[in-house]
Amino acid sequence: MIEMQKKLTNTFYAILALPATAMGFALSIQIAALSWILNTQYKLDIHEIGFVWAAGPLAGIIGQVTIGLISDKVWFWGGRRRPFIIIGGVLAALMLVALPNIDKISSFMGLTSIIVVATIVALTLDLAINVSFNPTRSVIADVTPEGDQRTKGYTWMQTISGFFGVMAYFMGVMFGNYVLIYAGAVIVLLFSIVPLFFITESKDLTVASDDAEKNNQDTGKGKTETTELLKIYLAHGFSWMGVQTMFVYIIAFIQQKFYPGFDFSNAADAVNKATEAVQKSVGDNISYTFMILNIVGFIVPAFVLEPISEKLGRVKTHVLALGMMAAGYLGIAFFATSPAVLYILIAVCGIGWGAVVSLPFAIMSEKVAKGKMGLFMGIFNLSVVLPQLAVSLFVGTIVLNMADKNIIFIISGVSLAISALLWLIVHESKKSGSKSAMPSGGGH
Repeated sequence: MIEMQKKLTNTFYAILALPATAMGFALSIQIAALSWILNTQYKLDIHEIGFVWAAGPLAGIIGQVTIGLISDKVWFWGGRRRPFIIIGGVLAALMLVALPNIDKISSFMGLTSIIVVATIVALTLDLAINVSFNPTRSVIADVTPEGDQRTKGYTWMQTISGFFGVMAYFMGVMFGNYVLIYAGAVIVLLFSIVPLFFITESKDLTVASDDAEKNNQDTGKGKTETTELLKIYLAHGFSWMGVQTMFVYIIAFIQQKFYPGFDFSNAADAVNKATEAVQKSVGDNISYTFMILNIVGFIVPAFVLEPISEKLGRVKTHVLALGMMAAGYLGIAFFATSPAVLYILIAVCGIGWGAVVSLPFAIMSEKVAKGKMGLFMGIFNLSVVLPQLAVSLFVGTIVLNMADKNIIFIISGVSLAISALLWLIVHESKKSGSKSAMPSGGGH
């Protein structure tokens, strides 16, 4: 184990965050480019796009729980989580390269249906992300003590991952989604593999717990609080119901609200400069929206949510952040009559987004026995993928049948409000001595 890992320096926290950043970057590319590329390059309508997006949650159901369970029990290539991070990273990079080449792959395979190949590529990409996401998050819990140090691991994860997520959307706007996809493949590959040379996993998961005990930490290493986990899963599920609705269908909202005189259903078959300009504008609106969401989302975890949670507790802090996100979504539904208003209100939503992708991991990880972290992190992911699947299969029908696409953000806002209320029944873990146990030498 290298010195910076022993001392839990800031440099180590940054390196520890990079594998999760790789998967977050791949997911950002998917969010920014998948609906856009399916609509503009391959001419799929909103219903077909929702069907392709359904592949991701299905992959998550298969991948996260299975890989989580396996990674708790195996040891090869010098680690428990390491092998799956490498495999997932390589596969994700390959699928990103495949994304803008779906038509070529379809032709090579002799298939006439683009949607079949698009679904296969999306399924494989999301399976790759899911294969790695669980281990990249579990390894943070494996090598950090419970308490503020664990929270710091997850808030740094979101800060660094969020920063690169912003860069993804910025690259999409400045250089186009195709440059983003190919550059992203390289970044995903490097961030999945290189950091693993600096992170030492313990073959015995109780070692990390024993280290925490030496620092007067309450590890709870032998206890899994099942009732509390069920509360967390339910509350987090409604968060993702709202978030995923916006991710998948925002393109329909932007097309209707900001380009009311343009017939996108007919324009899909027309190839001319005017059509291309409008389609590019839609893509830019989406990229700017997610870029702003992630700018706020990567700033608030380490610099706002972490210090507030030390005073109020993580659960209360999370509830407040979700409440602001719900208000932002409902504000978009009723007041976003221009891109500028959308961007302002999505910045408010970014506070909740920063919380959604950081605080629940820290809260959940302290209610799970050390030796079952991968399994329960995988089960925890079901509270993400099952709502995602519901969005693709059921919410899509509602969106398609409603003339006013405000329904997209109404569903998102109501879902986040319900989530905030459900988080109020989650018990806050009390960890003693966490501040005094903070290691020294972590300022670089």
